[in-house]
Amino acid sequence: MDNGADHPAPGEGRLADRAYAGIVQLILDDQMAIGDRLPSELALAAKFGISRTIVREALARLASDGITQTRLGAGSFVKRRPSERLGSHMPMDGLATTLGTYEVRFVLEAEAARLAAQRRSSQQLAAIEKALEALRTALLSNAPAHDEDWRLHRLIAAATANAAFIEVLDQLQAQVMQVMHAGVDISRSRPPEAIKAMMDEHDDIVEAIRAQDADGAALAMRWHLSQGRKRLMP
Repeated sequence: MDNGADHPAPGEGRLADRAYAGIVQLILDDQMAIGDRLPSELALAAKFGISRTIVREALARLASDGITQTRLGAGSFVKRRPSERLGSHMPMDGLATTLGTYEVRFVLEAEAARLAAQRRSSQQLAAIEKALEALRTALLSNAPAHDEDWRLHRLIAAATANAAFIEVLDQLQAQVMQVMHAGVDISRSRPPEAIKAMMDEHDDIVEAIRAQDADGAALAMRWHLSQGRKRLMP
């Protein structure tokens, strides 16, 4: 019989989101450095007034997002510090949900790129290439560039010839646009190589789609998304 032990109770997801945001804020407020040890699960549970189970869930998600690292028997440690600029693009209490979209995008967009390479028409490829150049122009200017970035990703999804990819991607639009906007802003605060790397990743995706290299397109998209998540950290 299913006793519900494997299923979170109503509201637990929201509590885990709050714990996630609280731990990120703790890292920032206490100016914790990479390698610093976080307070114990028990201490965090007491601080946030929640159970250790919820804290453990939040820490697992933080580890998945590359912010913390758990060492068996030693606790959790800071792996990457979220950029201070993130707060100007998204509310910290929504950070878990926004960064959580990456896990969905790794599956959704990598497969979309794979199918786009196999199925794209010459007209769709032309539209993708035009969007790529519009993104290049925006990235090399002072324009925000997230509209152009979103259009390129959406055109790749459309080239799958499966409307379900567009429908699911559109459901994530608000969070994805926040991440795209933040990624460009944070990258522009760094040496020029950061923007060049972002553009090179898009070039690699489109080149694989152009060459109808399905595996290459999927790998290029997954690499781009993994690097995009890292760009949100200093």
